[in-house]
Amino acid sequence: MDKPALTTRLAAEVLGTFGFFFMGFMGVASLIKEPGSIGIAGIAAGFGLGLALMIFAFGHISGGHFNPAVSLGLAVGRKFPWMEVLPYWAAQLVGGLIAAGVIRIVFPTAIGKTLVSDAIVNAPGAGVSSGVAVILEIIATFLFLLVILTVATDTRAPWNGVLAPVAIGMFIFTAATVVGPISGGSFNPARSLAPAIIAGEWGNVWIYIVGPLVGGAIAGAVHLYFRSTEPVTP
Repeated sequence: MDKPALTTRLAAEVLGTFGFFFMGFMGVASLIKEPGSIGIAGIAAGFGLGLALMIFAFGHISGGHFNPAVSLGLAVGRKFPWMEVLPYWAAQLVGGLIAAGVIRIVFPTAIGKTLVSDAIVNAPGAGVSSGVAVILEIIATFLFLLVILTVATDTRAPWNGVLAPVAIGMFIFTAATVVGPISGGSFNPARSLAPAIIAGEWGNVWIYIVGPLVGGAIAGAVHLYFRSTEPVTP
């Protein structure tokens, strides 16, 4: 099957990123608006299942990246053309800005003392240093891209292909649950940059740009190593 035109794939990235982020952001909004209705695991489910569903919806069109670190990791792993990385990044940021903008419009006033559009901005957990947060973001995104590069691109894996959305969404649910409370749980530069732009809060955004991009690039290089190694026959 021929690859869709770049403009079609970019439109899919915009819509998919919007849907992915919107579901996660609404989890945060629900926690603030209705305390006790949803917890950390519920927010993690919003992001993880939201990502899985958007991959089901648009993965066959654009590849279902919805994350600049994914596009970079795939390019380093020679599974995505370098010339399309920047257009994909732009589409992902646009989708994220739309999602964060919708949250700002729907919840224009503070709920209690909290503005939802401020609450969706990533920040390290209480007492967690920027150094620890960026290291955790690197590690989590590195592991995330290893999963993606296997389930979405490596035909040697028996679970390659149809299980990709489930495995990818499950990873984000797991990472957001166990790493997110400490690092801030981004693993995606667009997920952090878009709310920061809407809220005008830039203090921690560098963590969530540097960490995921470094982790994604390392994973791409590691995948290249394993791909170049022939399976050992018992």
